[in-house]
Amino acid sequence: MNLFIGNLPYTMDSTKLADVFGQAGKIISAKVIADKYSGRSRGFGFVEMSSEEETKKAIELFNGTAVDGRPLVVNVAKTSNKE
Repeated sequence: MNLFIGNLPYTMDSTKLADVFGQAGKIISAKVIADKYSGRSRGFGFVEMSSEEETKKAIELFNGTAVDGRPLVVNVAKTSNKE
């Protein structure tokens, strides 16, 4: 299941994001979204966990938890209906 991770520290990259969320279980993918012009983090990203149980654990562990002074917002990512 995919998680939306908001309020990320601007210093966090995809590798660090995977390291943090790896504490909750197996990571399929982790991506910090960057501005296409500057290459700087936009302050949010997505993590895909290997199971629903691990997804719930990640939400419980990290939603509201401060990382580098910023409380993370962690919830199930909404899927787009665009085709």
